[in-house]
Amino acid sequence: MLRDGIRTFLEQHEWITIVAEAENGREAIELAAKHAPDIVLIDIGMPDMNGLEATRRIVAADPRIAVIALSMHSDGRYVKGMFDAGAKGYLLKTCDSDELIRAIDAVRKGRTYVTSAVTHVLVARQPFGAQPYQSEPGKGTPPSEMLTPREREVLQLIAEGLTSKEIASRLGCALKTVETHRTNVLRKLDLHSVAALTKYAIREGLTGLDP
Repeated sequence: MLRDGIRTFLEQHEWITIVAEAENGREAIELAAKHAPDIVLIDIGMPDMNGLEATRRIVAADPRIAVIALSMHSDGRYVKGMFDAGAKGYLLKTCDSDELIRAIDAVRKGRTYVTSAVTHVLVARQPFGAQPYQSEPGKGTPPSEMLTPREREVLQLIAEGLTSKEIASRLGCALKTVETHRTNVLRKLDLHSVAALTKYAIREGLTGLDP
């Protein structure tokens, strides 16, 4: 419903052409590669593959694509995480339609756009992308950047309740490979249960599950 509403609104502007819509991060990557759009408007909290991971891969594959994050979260780890991933804009889902247009216009002209509601979390950040986001002091776990892209995928799918067999089917790999990734994730993050992994994934913005 949200996607339909945004599409209907954007199609009223003659200078904007919608080339594709995706239901999850994995599909967004495929469609970005196929259509090479100027701008990708992406939701952080998507199933299967979150918007943060999808943004990393979209920008890595084609740096000319400008990504604007659309999120319900104003927490610093989400904002900084998206800019570290290569995003050029960040909006909250509560923004009005005029701000969405301003953000798209700014980003297409090569500028960075951050909604005023979250600029406070970037005050100490000079320049964008200069330092990766670090986990909160005292949490006892390193940032998710310690994980490989495939390990982050496995972590999200574990947090979303998939079994190792289901993950292997989803990713098209062997069950043993998934178990190896699972073991590596637990070791790198120094965590010891699925519940701890799930809590970590939510806190770090790696899954669309509500915190």
